[in-house]
Amino acid sequence: MLENKWMRAAAPALLIHCSIGTVYCWSTFKARIAEEIGMSPFAVGWAFSLAIFFLGMSAAFAGRMVEKDIKRSSLLACVCFTVGMLGTGLCVQFAKGWAALAGIYIFYGCIMGIGLGVGYLTPVKTLMLWFADRKGLATGISIMGFGLAKAIATPFMELIQSRLGLAQMFYILGAVYFVMMMLGHWLIRKPPEWHEPDDARDGFRLLSMFRNPVFLGIWIMFFLNIHCGLALITYEKQIVQLTFRDAACLAALVSIVPSVTAAFNALGRIGYSTVSDKMKDRNTVYKIIFTSCIVICATAFATSAIANPSSSMVLGALAAVMLFTVNFGYGGGFSTLPALLASRFGMEKISKIHGLALSAWAAAGLTGNNMSQIILQGAGEGHSDIGYGRILIAVTILYAVGLAISALVVGNGRSR
Repeated sequence: MLENKWMRAAAPALLIHCSIGTVYCWSTFKARIAEEIGMSPFAVGWAFSLAIFFLGMSAAFAGRMVEKDIKRSSLLACVCFTVGMLGTGLCVQFAKGWAALAGIYIFYGCIMGIGLGVGYLTPVKTLMLWFADRKGLATGISIMGFGLAKAIATPFMELIQSRLGLAQMFYILGAVYFVMMMLGHWLIRKPPEWHEPDDARDGFRLLSMFRNPVFLGIWIMFFLNIHCGLALITYEKQIVQLTFRDAACLAALVSIVPSVTAAFNALGRIGYSTVSDKMKDRNTVYKIIFTSCIVICATAFATSAIANPSSSMVLGALAAVMLFTVNFGYGGGFSTLPALLASRFGMEKISKIHGLALSAWAAAGLTGNNMSQIILQGAGEGHSDIGYGRILIAVTILYAVGLAISALVVGNGRSR
């Protein structure tokens, strides 16, 4: 009964990804952590950047382990992720100042980040093996869970924080995610007919992939999509406040926009990857993502540059559409990546190659939101509208670079 693709691949993938995807709930408790330990939100914010960095780098170097033994990798992901959650709670409850901050960097940033990277990578190849004819749908199911985690977990986090406290939230959710991820660990299994080739002497060198122009093009393309996405997604609240100047609807919008954008992020993950199964070349998805983001960001900039104060509803509506479009493409870029890599390099080493490609996520986690912060600081206090326009110019140019790489470098051929 259990030996089918839904129980051995889809269910464990969702259990694992719906747990680790809560890393994107960071904004729900970032300010509260800063208040509890007596540090600035900016200093605390580096914990999230470290988590994304270690996510990407651990995935880059965990591919060999995932290829050989998904049971070991799923267990390691479970232990690291939940230890990171529980350790963060202990730091919040029992430490203050720099000691607490260092502990949060170690537990939330480093240890939990390793669990994120290994856990993110673990189910992907297994899904593509079980769903051999629908690889895009398979990875979309799993990675949609990563995107949906924010929408699912945020209300529970807010409820537990308000009723029991911040540290208790980490303890309770750490225990819940331990159970979920252990169940995923117990269920996950590759198809019985699949046997991993002996790679001890296959001559495969991970870093040599960067000398392959197709892989390098995919890496840069993936990096740019995440970088630009984070540059806008991490400032969603500020963009809504800047463009919607009508006080009557602003409060409601600030509360619902994050949930709606999270839904678009998740829909993009399942939507784009599923559509890619019907396309002759999966790279077409990236061309659509970059083109749509170029059009909406350029339109938003042009409108904001010529608008007058009375047109705030138009500006706000256009900004909301822009955030929805960017989130949709941001999620779709993640879910389409594994199948795109498989179409170019085959299935034999896909965990290693996919993991290496995720190092782009690590780099973008350090650059995306910080680019926006630097631009806003450069515009000066009281000139957020100027900074917003400059951010739109920057991401539009970078999306255009991504489109050029997608068309001219990645192309539609297979590479080995």
